Amino acid sequence: MEPESPTEPLRVLVVDGRRQRLQEVGDVVLSLGHEVLARESDLSEIGHLTATEGPDVALVIVGEESEQALRLIGTIVHQAACPVIAILDVQDRAFINEAAKRGLFAYITEGDDPAELQSAIDIVLRRFSEYHALEGAFARRAVTERAKGILMERHGVDERAAFELLRGHARRTGQKIVAVAERVVDTHPLLPAKPAAEPAPERAGESADPGLSR
Repeated sequence: MEPESPTEPLRVLVVDGRRQRLQEVGDVVLSLGHEVLARESDLSEIGHLTATEGPDVALVIVGEESEQALRLIGTIVHQAACPVIAILDVQDRAFINEAAKRGLFAYITEGDDPAELQSAIDIVLRRFSEYHALEGAFARRAVTERAKGILMERHGVDERAAFELLRGHARRTGQKIVAVAERVVDTHPLLPAKPAAEPAPERAGESADPGLSR
């Protein structure tokens, strides 16, 4: 049975060291209704292509030249904000472990089956989206924590009071707390300076007014 056509065509980067396999897998990708950005194996070209074209997903075909495949995966992960799927023509557990360290998102063992390939792409894109959502949540929390620290220092208040400052301003201005926190972090040099230290108590027998001292 033919796989269902995707609702939106994807921009797919297909890379390998062998021209024949590039053609085979590229043809499968085209049959799914996606756009094949390129069929390349040159590392310098891959780096430039991923940085400028912005693929939605990258397929790296892994044959005997596993070291070349690892370099390709590392380059794509570094240059492009897209998940990488390895198509394994040769089973190699050591390769999978090493590729995972370099940012590989998933692998499949049969890249010539359109249904399996489309299923793998769908799953990977969903997980990649969830990963970025989680990453974004951590980033937002980090910004809020930094903003609280700035307010604690500048206003001389504790953590709870600093958070109430953020929340109160967010409510008054109709903004999200993280948006207020980002403004605090971006503009903290303009915030009030750290409160001055309390004046030292006078010693017995001395007057605060130097005009009254002997």
